Amino acid sequence: MTDVRTKRESPRVDHRPAADGRTDARAQRKEPTGGRGHNASFLQDVNLMFDRAAATLSLPPGLADQIKLTNAVYQVRFPVKFRDGYRVFTGWRATHSEHRLPAKGGIRYAPIVDQDEVEALAALMTFKCALVDVPFGGSKGGLCIDPRQYDEEDMERITRRFAAELIAKGFLSPALNVPAPDMGTGAREMAWIADTYKDQRPGDIDALACVTGKPLTQGGVAGRVEATGRGVQYALREIFRHREDVKAAGLDGSLEGKRVIIQGLGNVGYHAAKFLSEEDGVLIVGIIEYDGAIMSDQGLPVEQVAAHRREHGGVKGFPGATYVDDGHRVLEAECDILIPAALEGQITAENAGRIHAPLIAEAANGPITTAADEILRAAGKVMIPDVYLNAGGVVVSYFEWIKNISHIRFGRLARRFDEARNEQAIEIIEQMLGKPVPATLQDKFIRGGEEIDLIRSGLDDTMRLAYQQIRDVMHARKEITDLRTAAFVVAIEKVAQTYMEMGT
Repeated sequence: MTDVRTKRESPRVDHRPAADGRTDARAQRKEPTGGRGHNASFLQDVNLMFDRAAATLSLPPGLADQIKLTNAVYQVRFPVKFRDGYRVFTGWRATHSEHRLPAKGGIRYAPIVDQDEVEALAALMTFKCALVDVPFGGSKGGLCIDPRQYDEEDMERITRRFAAELIAKGFLSPALNVPAPDMGTGAREMAWIADTYKDQRPGDIDALACVTGKPLTQGGVAGRVEATGRGVQYALREIFRHREDVKAAGLDGSLEGKRVIIQGLGNVGYHAAKFLSEEDGVLIVGIIEYDGAIMSDQGLPVEQVAAHRREHGGVKGFPGATYVDDGHRVLEAECDILIPAALEGQITAENAGRIHAPLIAEAANGPITTAADEILRAAGKVMIPDVYLNAGGVVVSYFEWIKNISHIRFGRLARRFDEARNEQAIEIIEQMLGKPVPATLQDKFIRGGEEIDLIRSGLDDTMRLAYQQIRDVMHARKEITDLRTAAFVVAIEKVAQTYMEMGT
């Protein structure tokens, strides 16, 4: 059974038991919203943030609703035959905006996925892409499933069937809707989806561009796996280049030596913690996982903690660290920077007043509810919003999509040319100095940029420019006093300009 809803219809959220017998836990978890007088879902939180920013703008009548509301939601239930019988799975693909095409957004596999979450994440993708000048609309997909309950063969069959359903309804193609990995999915699933699309659309020469986050051997791009975590690092570096912004958070100096607590050691949290500790000298003093948290004032070795987590299924028992059974309480511990990099709704009206970190960096999507946001702002906390901070993934996905539709890897045309030109520059320098340049310096100077170098350069530049636009808005408009509102304003203005220029 399928269900396609347009933006003129009320969204239908199905809270019936999932295919594996689990009920949708998120449907029953509603966060308090303080003085708002009602319970807010994730989607309502996103819409409240949108409303706060849109209220500072003078948009033509009706345009704010056009930008705010989801264009279409596709719900599908499909059966898959197993050895012990059939199981029915429920999935969604939401297209929030098609002001740019294709629409872009990941597919997550989790037992708590529901339509509200998918629509909220699709909306964030629209604003995220606009903010960082990636010419995509916003989309998101989800399948209500616990991947840990199935082996690889079963997961491939389920994924291919889900992909076939999306292809049949136009919610998966290089030109219209391009998924990527998210929670519970990775390069493996993207390869299966791409192969399914090629089978069903053999005449599409851009077939590999139907998804991003693929293995390198299947049209992927170097640096995509760690892109979101790397983007968190580049964003924090840019913020710490602006002394007044660091001072506003009650901090000073550089990133080096800053005490960081990170929640979630999945793909995003692991890479952010790894790069920040190894390359910028921060101290990871706390790591929160689902089985608890570990803390150390001397700093935790991220690679060793990650290896322990893989071997033992959690952080409990990691040697040389203090274990805290109630890991969620560690969000409230003393530190300079708190990085929630797990699920949405982790900081709520209930615990916001106990958060000590002066700077909170939202590496996850929606980790702070609207009610908590109000409390934290009133307390003088500085929040780097998710709509900006975790945009690294979609930025590098954009690079992968470009690579796939251009059918050429980055650096292939220019690398050797650059090396030859740099060799000539070395010869000129040696002639002027009358002595050879040391071989170690020559190697660094001559080497042409490889794909990973160009990807990192493009990501770094994108994160820098986006933050500069955000802070320019915040400093230019007195009614905007926080980075989240400023980021939404920048994004909404860009989307609105597209609609007004199209004239429809």
